[in-house]
Amino acid sequence: MGPFRMDGQPTIPREGGAMHGPRSSSTWSAHGGGSSPAASLLLTLGWVLALIAASLLLAPQAAGAADLAECLALHRQGQHEKCIAEAARAIEAREYGEGWRIAKAQSELALGRYADAANTVEQGLARYESSVRLRLVGVETMRHAARAETAGTYLEEIADLAATAPWRYTDAADLVAIGEAALLAGGDAREVLEGFFDRAMRKDGGCREAFLASGRLALAKHDPGLAAEILGDAAARFPDDPEVQHALASALEEVDPQRATELYAKVRKLDPRHVPTLVALAGRRIDSEDYAGAEKLLAEALAVNPRNSEAWALRAAIAHLANRPDEEERCRDQALASWQRNPLVDHVIGQKLSQKYRFAEGAARQKQALAFDERYLPARIQLAQDLLRLGREAEGWRLAEATHETDGYDVVTFNLLELRDRIAKFATVRDDDFVVRMEAREAEVYGDRVLALLGRAKRTLCARYELDLREPIVVEIFTDPNDFAVRTFGMPAASGYLGVCFGKVITANSPDGRGGRPFNWESVLWHEFCHVVTLERTHNRMPRWLSEGISVYEERRADPAWGQSMTPAYREMILGGALTPIGSLSSAFLSPKSPLHVAFAYYESALVVEYLVDEYGLESLQNVLEDLAAGIAINDALERRCDPLLKLELEFHRFARERAEAFAPRVDWSAPDLAALSNDDADALGKFVKEHPTNRAALSAQADALLAEQAFEQAKAPLRKLIDLFPEDAGPEAPHVRLAQCHRALGEFEEERVLLEAVAWRDPAAIGIYIRLAELARKRADWQAVVEHVERALAVNPMLPAPWRDLAIAHDRLGADADAARAYRTLLAFDPPDPARLHFRLAELQHRAGDRNAKRHVLLAIEHAPRFRDAHRLLLQMNRGGPPEPPLLRVADGPPDERTRE
Repeated sequence: MGPFRMDGQPTIPREGGAMHGPRSSSTWSAHGGGSSPAASLLLTLGWVLALIAASLLLAPQAAGAADLAECLALHRQGQHEKCIAEAARAIEAREYGEGWRIAKAQSELALGRYADAANTVEQGLARYESSVRLRLVGVETMRHAARAETAGTYLEEIADLAATAPWRYTDAADLVAIGEAALLAGGDAREVLEGFFDRAMRKDGGCREAFLASGRLALAKHDPGLAAEILGDAAARFPDDPEVQHALASALEEVDPQRATELYAKVRKLDPRHVPTLVALAGRRIDSEDYAGAEKLLAEALAVNPRNSEAWALRAAIAHLANRPDEEERCRDQALASWQRNPLVDHVIGQKLSQKYRFAEGAARQKQALAFDERYLPARIQLAQDLLRLGREAEGWRLAEATHETDGYDVVTFNLLELRDRIAKFATVRDDDFVVRMEAREAEVYGDRVLALLGRAKRTLCARYELDLREPIVVEIFTDPNDFAVRTFGMPAASGYLGVCFGKVITANSPDGRGGRPFNWESVLWHEFCHVVTLERTHNRMPRWLSEGISVYEERRADPAWGQSMTPAYREMILGGALTPIGSLSSAFLSPKSPLHVAFAYYESALVVEYLVDEYGLESLQNVLEDLAAGIAINDALERRCDPLLKLELEFHRFARERAEAFAPRVDWSAPDLAALSNDDADALGKFVKEHPTNRAALSAQADALLAEQAFEQAKAPLRKLIDLFPEDAGPEAPHVRLAQCHRALGEFEEERVLLEAVAWRDPAAIGIYIRLAELARKRADWQAVVEHVERALAVNPMLPAPWRDLAIAHDRLGADADAARAYRTLLAFDPPDPARLHFRLAELQHRAGDRNAKRHVLLAIEHAPRFRDAHRLLLQMNRGGPPEPPLLRVADGPPDERTRE
């Protein structure tokens, strides 16, 4: 498996761990600067480490002054002007220590005073010519001061100094500086981690720089779990350090966004001017389409550092998304003003565009970043993913492989290449419109059904939204949820998603890969293909809420059981004021409080779409999509095609409340203290129900108590009352299902059937109910009902053999020979215990239809059961060329027995 685990917690190997591939670089080279005569004389990294290790006993004790510590504290608290003044005073007074220059230069960097910082570094090196820490600060300083060649020289000098006089650099801060320089020069991540950062932490457990460097290295390799572990320890040691708290928040962005939010808030209290946090929060606002909020935060950041490249890059991304090309160019120029070949700028712009599903535009930006620095790994990794999401797979896989060869420790590329090898074993089913990749056995079982469903979705939705879609769409279905997550997000263990659409590529979880969490795969693919339509219709310029809202809305139109309907929880949220205004509805998908709030965001978005279509017509919605394609912002488009936004929001709020109030209006929705009632006398719950005969919670509790006692006859009354009050209730806990259980226990099967059918058409994933209904229909020989119920079961999990068996028998009984033959063929893919019978019946059906494959199947029947007399008789009949005789054996009649053998 190499150095990373595929369980969501990959890690850079520590001492004693395995390495993925040999690393044998013998010198450092300046990042982007190539080799030089000086660089060619450098010792190997291992030799440097050995020299430093040998000199640890000679290490002098560092003498830190209290006033320098106070000066550094000013820098870390964001009081950069005071820090600069204090450091300048100390320098003027010729107080000893490189720390004064480092603190001054770092604060000047934080304020965007790059020329001043460069001057501070150069003057400091004139006095402290052997300082590796000052040179490391100088690398960043000189790059931003448009002196990249000097930055490269500093990296070479750090390597020279570390190699020729290692006894000077044995304190923790120097070890970290040398390690960070090695990484910038392309050093091996494992050797740096173990030889410098780990060593620094062992030498000085209070060295914050060592924790920060280790955590950032893990994060740079896309290992947020390891980064959070390291930085969590640092945050506990340095609870009032904004930089440490910010680093931990960055590590938690994906794995625990709520905790990250809390940490960012803490940083803002510790240092309201902390630019990295302001920029990170602005990026979050962009993700939630709150561009005004993002601009406000960026203005705060630029008030501290008017030349911050990342802040200007985010402004350029906002301008691009708002279709303001002149402003975008101006902001990008500002971002590159201090460092004209800074690859970070276009990488940040492209990353934000790709997060908005603008993959082609995002890929173009990553290519520009790589034109500045072809070895810039973040851009290489992002570009590889963009290309894969654009369907440019050969190019994407080549880049991922080349990137992995450059950096074998990056988790994303490692995972992608592991996945590529598994995808190579997939089967492909295709037609003119779709290329579907899935595991071979699944393709054999239901690949044709996937194509049929997608074809129906294309005909329906492309006509409805007036889209002429000519390019084939790639669909990949993964049995392993981790494989789906890696293909979709680059990392395993991303839960909560059933499918994702990138435009011309759809990824989806297999219905057989979700364990005990059944879902309707047909509705998922319909939903995702609807994303294809709306993304293509708008050139990928879709706000999150509208994209999801249309897809859920179209699910409901295709099948009333699909999508989302009003529920008691949604009713309570609407009436409780949980609706998000339309103008900021995309924010509801970012950092939700709970999975329920995510689901509610989908529901509310679909409800908005329903309201728009009902109130203004489908044509207005199509016009909104046309405006989006032209680059008009969503809120402006809604005002152009519908009504002013404030009016829309007020009217929708009224519409949603009316829908919620009309939902089971006779029900008493209050929540009594059921635990207290249970602790009172035995009849307390019954008395409460008599006093509150419409209270849903109490009636349900009373029914459950009676069911637990197997008092099925008595349980009927509260369950019937619940159904009368709330006939639309659906789901596994619906009163219909529990009342059906009572009837089944009492042998009242017709009553059971009626109740189960009432809920089956409302629940798209009730596979247990569908299979039970098919069983009941089979017992009464209602073969058409068997077909209907089995078809619904197969839309939830087609990898169960029993429904296919029922389907084959039902079509056989109905005389639908072609459909029966397809079902029998599918049953054979499950390695059944009685293949002879299936091959024989399939041969009969094919022979009747004139299919040449009939003889093959009768021979297979004989191969499995050599004395199968009816199979021999059928083979003789085929050889004579006579007309087919009436069927000799049906699958429903049972397996061949001795009466059918010689």
